[in-house]
Amino acid sequence: MEPRPATILTLVTHHTHDLTDRLARAQKAASEAGMDALLISPGADLRYLTGYEALPLERLTCLVLPAGGDPLMVVPALEKPAAEASPLGGLGLDIVPWNETDDPYALVASRLPGAGAPRTVGVDNHMWAEKVLNFRRALPGAEQVLAGQVLSELRMRKTAAEVESLRAAGAAIDAVHRRVPEWLRPGRTEREVGQDIADAILAAGHATVDFVIVGSGPNGASPHHELSDRVIQAGDQVVVDIGGAMPDGYCSDSTRNYSLGAPSAEYAEYFAVLLAAQTAQCEAVRPGITAEELDAVGRDLITAAGYGDKFIHRTGHGIGLETHEEPYIVSGSARPLEPGMAFSIEPGIYLAGKHGARIEDIAVCTADGGERLNLTTRELVVVDL
Repeated sequence: MEPRPATILTLVTHHTHDLTDRLARAQKAASEAGMDALLISPGADLRYLTGYEALPLERLTCLVLPAGGDPLMVVPALEKPAAEASPLGGLGLDIVPWNETDDPYALVASRLPGAGAPRTVGVDNHMWAEKVLNFRRALPGAEQVLAGQVLSELRMRKTAAEVESLRAAGAAIDAVHRRVPEWLRPGRTEREVGQDIADAILAAGHATVDFVIVGSGPNGASPHHELSDRVIQAGDQVVVDIGGAMPDGYCSDSTRNYSLGAPSAEYAEYFAVLLAAQTAQCEAVRPGITAEELDAVGRDLITAAGYGDKFIHRTGHGIGLETHEEPYIVSGSARPLEPGMAFSIEPGIYLAGKHGARIEDIAVCTADGGERLNLTTRELVVVDL
């Protein structure tokens, strides 16, 4: 469910016209939102707009995207070759280097249109606080707002090519889940199984391993359990939630459940409820259903069965260049789903001190319904001992 800190990866084979179109659409959206410029630092937004996987350094790297006029990229001088070698280098943007004794924030301020006039600037949602505050100093009187309010609207509506990337990521993580029963054996620790899974995530085609959750026995009742040295035992139920990023940056995320031997009657009873709820939610995906309505499809079934207080998190999160992004499938969100939106559907039931279960698929809203991108069985997988 929750991504761990990602390692650096390199995006490949970007079509220049796609990136150019994204930049143009971002400028138009910023203008319509009343922003004079977007200031985008290293991270998923920068990768989305330019294909550049910039190092997140204390030195400022910043895409300056005015609502009108030509974008430019401000980079530390020592990072200019890397910027030019990335897909950014093929976009024709002005790449402006700065030296160690320069003030890069003043440099950005000087290149914004309407120097000296009050401005509204959208700063990247994940920009470091020290950089936000330095821009506040360099742009006195400017109003800082979140760039995400326009960029998330663009990113959450995936193109056909992006959906294909997510489909490939889903197939790669499915290949790992099919092998999990090989590694789940009494006497092995969660950490040992997790290492086998991590190796398999890379072998299946991912560029990075973003997270591996192996929650055995009572640890399965903790949705974000970290790998531990707990020894897996016969009779345990095990929650395995795994994901990574593919070479093009698009992410996988899928959760399946395993039992070392037949489960108890208690577990089998609530797992059947969970499976029915998750299946109903996947089948309910369609344009126009709201995020909170989709959440309620599963939550109401789980609540009616008496486990409502054991479903302790939202139904899901958007996925793309980040494991967690808009849209969020959660109570209180009246956002209607639209074709191209991709998100997890992952209800869970957790009995503290005993065991838990979560079933997670990535789904994409299509023109006439939804497509599930994870195709391994959602049934409990009983491992023969």
